[in-house]
Amino acid sequence: MIKASLLQAAQAVYCETVPAGDYYMKPLKAGQVIRILDLEGNQAADTLFYSEADPSERYSAIDTIREQANVYLTAGSKLLSNEGNTLLEIVADTCGRHDTLGGACATESNTVRYALEKKCMHACRDSWLLAVSENPQFALSKRDITHNINFFMNVPVTPQGGLTFEDGISDAGKYVELEAKMDVIVLISNCPQLNNPCNAYKPTPIEVLIWH
Repeated sequence: MIKASLLQAAQAVYCETVPAGDYYMKPLKAGQVIRILDLEGNQAADTLFYSEADPSERYSAIDTIREQANVYLTAGSKLLSNEGNTLLEIVADTCGRHDTLGGACATESNTVRYALEKKCMHACRDSWLLAVSENPQFALSKRDITHNINFFMNVPVTPQGGLTFEDGISDAGKYVELEAKMDVIVLISNCPQLNNPCNAYKPTPIEVLIWH
């Protein structure tokens, strides 16, 4: 569902441009709104959410999909934790839908999906592992990297129940906004993938904005 935001960028209390292949890892307090903005179009923002009070409670694709009976996320979708609590709610979305099934790229999946020589290429899982190692204050580790949301990514489900990775449906300036329902940690890998058509084989920056 397309729903534009009433928030103005000039009134944001925080704004950061995240280059392709880089990560964003910061807390978001209950009641704050975060916007993930696709600056140039067709970029994928692989995102994980954790309860700041207890990071063992984190975004659960299984619970979110089951409770909403929908594999795609858009305005009105609630992101549930593995304890059944609402972490965040999507309050605005100008893209239309976001993937919950495709997972994040890793050196291993580069090999399986593309070719053996692609293994050494940077991947989202590398970005997350770097993020948790450089931010020990959040007390996260490799074991906390679980299933994620792929904002702006287009992963259609085939009639046979399989998945395909297609050209993105986002465009320059499209965004998704989420309101935190509890204090959370936001961990984004701005996907560096050069082999997937979702970003037209050209990873680009995203922008993160926050409002109180």
